[in-house]
Amino acid sequence: MAAQKAGDHGSALPRRRGPDLTGLAAFTLDSAGRVASWPVSAGRLFGHPAPAVAGSHVCDVLMTGPGQRELAGAALAEVAAGRVWTATVSMAFAGGSGPVALRWEPLGGPDAGVLVIGQHVSPDVGPGWLREAADRIGTTLDLPRTAREVADVAVPAFADVAVIFVFERLLAADEPVSSQTGHGAVVRRLVARVAGQPAAVTDSVLRPGEVLVFGDDSPSFRAMHTRSPVLFDRLDEESAERIARRPGGRDLASGWASFLSVPLVARGVVLGCATFGRAPQSPDFGPADVAAAGELASRAAVCIDNARLYHRERRTAFALQRGLLPGEPRVPAAMEVAHRYLPVGASMVGGDWHDIVALPGARVALIVGDAMGHGPEAAAVMVQLRTAAHLLAGLDLPPGEVLARLDALAAGMPTSPYATCMSAVIDTAASTCVLAAAGHPPPVLALPGGATQVLAVPAGLPLGLSAGTFEAAQVTLPPGATLALYTDGLAESRTRPLDDGIAALRDALGSALDQPGTPLDSACETVTQALRQRGEDDMTLVLARIRR
Repeated sequence: MAAQKAGDHGSALPRRRGPDLTGLAAFTLDSAGRVASWPVSAGRLFGHPAPAVAGSHVCDVLMTGPGQRELAGAALAEVAAGRVWTATVSMAFAGGSGPVALRWEPLGGPDAGVLVIGQHVSPDVGPGWLREAADRIGTTLDLPRTAREVADVAVPAFADVAVIFVFERLLAADEPVSSQTGHGAVVRRLVARVAGQPAAVTDSVLRPGEVLVFGDDSPSFRAMHTRSPVLFDRLDEESAERIARRPGGRDLASGWASFLSVPLVARGVVLGCATFGRAPQSPDFGPADVAAAGELASRAAVCIDNARLYHRERRTAFALQRGLLPGEPRVPAAMEVAHRYLPVGASMVGGDWHDIVALPGARVALIVGDAMGHGPEAAAVMVQLRTAAHLLAGLDLPPGEVLARLDALAAGMPTSPYATCMSAVIDTAASTCVLAAAGHPPPVLALPGGATQVLAVPAGLPLGLSAGTFEAAQVTLPPGATLALYTDGLAESRTRPLDDGIAALRDALGSALDQPGTPLDSACETVTQALRQRGEDDMTLVLARIRR
């Protein structure tokens, strides 16, 4: 089949070249997959004379590649069920190897045999291919998926194999890389596709995510270094040897006769390159292909860069959010404490915080707070208040004094934030608890047997209003009683007033702790899951109990 000429236009959709009877053959199999008839056309296409293949299994004659025996089994099962099976499979035929379109269909009733029609196909790109490619690439901001979309667009419509590479340092450190002669290039393979070969088989040889080095003599390096397409007819020795070290890699590396590497450039930065290959029976890459590949690479580079930037921002946000989450508290042996935090929406953190600070004399400070608002602004306020509260509690200041100093800090912030907070100190030896509140919902005490009561603590003003002082209250903790501190998101919503929410919280606590000795961790999980269904805000719950 003649090579595509520059300026040659096909149909408006990506396609293979039209039917060519010299590349078309039909033969039959019995129901077990053994060759029953082998006409001259099959011998001409696949290069096997009829006497050599009669009675042989199709997997021993044609479908000999990795994973193809499984494909043949699936095809026979489909035909046995009375259905037609089609696929494009990479296989050897007269004069070389490449993609062959196969159609398997039943000849008649059960065990009547199988008619197989095969045709060698070769790349051909029409003017509408790029328009379709633009629609199919960049449907998400997921980097691996975007790379797969690029490869799927290219194979088999444009090439028989496609591999997408991106500079490793650009992905790992967000640093643009300048390919310099004498230094090579460290890249990461995002995806590889081979026409007619299962993705799992291709991935076993050309592994996604693998980091490798292109030497100065690599055509892919030259494409990135010069920012220009590079045509070549064989892999460089280093790349060929690297691929050959994997099972099945030697055959894969030697199965191509024409290659084209094009740089991926977006926003003036070289991201990496796309390398395409064609089998010997496909036309060599020509000027029209170089132009088409350049257009594809331009579109692909922008989509890959968008996905890369999104991945970078998401990774940065994730790292910051993880840093904002509290560490594991040190709980005194005399105390049992459990806690749950459920952010609202997709955020990992918001305005809620809680802390547990061990104090001298078998005492422990508990702090629960809620900076008003959602998202990063609330989280920024929260982390400042949480850090300050931890330090102040660690100084063994009374709860009211802790709140007074937090109030002064909040009032002095540039954004004048508001926050509510509950500060408590439990003395395990005396079985008492001193509490102070800054506009925060009242604590609940769950007694053994399921009874609950709301503790009377002066409400105080929220932090940031310069209240100056906060009155504290002291309560006695009966044996086996559990103290519950929480944020309003656990109890209040637009459809449920705070009083009703506190009643629901008391019911949930009573049910979860009605049996003596119930582990607080399981009770905490039970209560938060029971109340989260109507949640519209971050939710925090801390349960504390003196061990007996």
